[in-house]
Amino acid sequence: MGLTRRFESHDVFRTTRNLFRASQAMQFDWVGPACILCLSLIGVAFIYSAHAFTGGDFWIKQLVWIVLGAGVYGVVSMIDYRFYMRNALWFYFAGLFLLLLIFTPLGLTREGATRWLNFVVLAYQPSEAAKVCTLIMVSTILATTRIGKISDSVRVLAIVFGLAGLPMFLIFLQPDLGSCLIIPPMVLALLYVSKLSIRFFLVGFALVVCMASILAFDLYSYAHALEKSGLSAQEFRGEYQSKSLVPLRDYQRERIMTFAAPEVVDPSGTGAAWNAIQAESAVGSGGLFGRGYANGQQARLGYLPRTVAHNDFIFAVFAEEQGFLGGMLVVGLFGVLLANGVRIAGQARDRFGMLLCVGVTVIFLIHVFVNIGMTIGLTPITGLPLPFVSYGGSFILSCCILQGIVQSVHRHHRLYE
Repeated sequence: MGLTRRFESHDVFRTTRNLFRASQAMQFDWVGPACILCLSLIGVAFIYSAHAFTGGDFWIKQLVWIVLGAGVYGVVSMIDYRFYMRNALWFYFAGLFLLLLIFTPLGLTREGATRWLNFVVLAYQPSEAAKVCTLIMVSTILATTRIGKISDSVRVLAIVFGLAGLPMFLIFLQPDLGSCLIIPPMVLALLYVSKLSIRFFLVGFALVVCMASILAFDLYSYAHALEKSGLSAQEFRGEYQSKSLVPLRDYQRERIMTFAAPEVVDPSGTGAAWNAIQAESAVGSGGLFGRGYANGQQARLGYLPRTVAHNDFIFAVFAEEQGFLGGMLVVGLFGVLLANGVRIAGQARDRFGMLLCVGVTVIFLIHVFVNIGMTIGLTPITGLPLPFVSYGGSFILSCCILQGIVQSVHRHHRLYE
């Protein structure tokens, strides 16, 4: 007995025992990875289908990005999520640095927007990294501040809004309105679960109503000026934005008006409203069971432009070929993935882990709702991709990092019980 006690008191034994207990606590969650795998395979299959008659190799590139993303997911999930809190400021500065590089010769311009960094072998979109870094920084501030102080202190709220506003401003300058609008719902959700005073949200709601009223008046003035000019929406681009105090580009106004009043900006249905009309036609023509794999007509005949069929409008391609039941399968997979994020947030033993999971879940929810919504006429066309399904290397890596953080919270939360 004495020998046993002396052995158990030895440092090596205690270290081994603690490592064993830690490994027992770090159980792997298989629900999230299973959904991610299914969605990724669906994405590869229908990216191929979208270009089956043109010979595009986008599906091969997507497969490579998924493999790389799987490795990133594994590494991130192995790291204790509290590491991100200890180094939140460095991550935040790194995100801002990448956004600032956009305005250097490394910035790559495509279709009038400078949203990518040209690293010769690949083009990276820094707004994806900025979303992750902003989530970590805001979660850290809210997790390290007592709830009472959050609800009472304007200073803390000012810090949160300042930290979120700076990357939003830099993303807006690219311009990338879609990615810019991901951050506010995420921050509001984090503030909500931090149990702020209801008066704060009432004031926030009043500000949103005020901003919406200003935007509505601006759009009305734009429509009136467009009609008065006698020009088409494309010919009119640049004329109104130089006179308006609202910092929007005319093509962004077109997208919003295409959703709200398409007859104003595109009465013939052949210009700004074309993509929306063809996406709705593709979804509607799928029926209950769809036309069959690689038999979609909208993308095959080019009515759904091939430049967007494999990314922004991949759900329209899928819904046409697999029908309503196939579309519900994708929605169901996202529903399980989102519910799993909420479940892991509820299991977290500290506020930082809970805030991270809530933030990730909200980011994915906005992407899914807006992307699917714009293919069926529920939301304006903003260019937000569908997680793990749409084509895009930067976006795949960002999604894998975010879900890897959720996995990290699940694997390490028992260490803080």
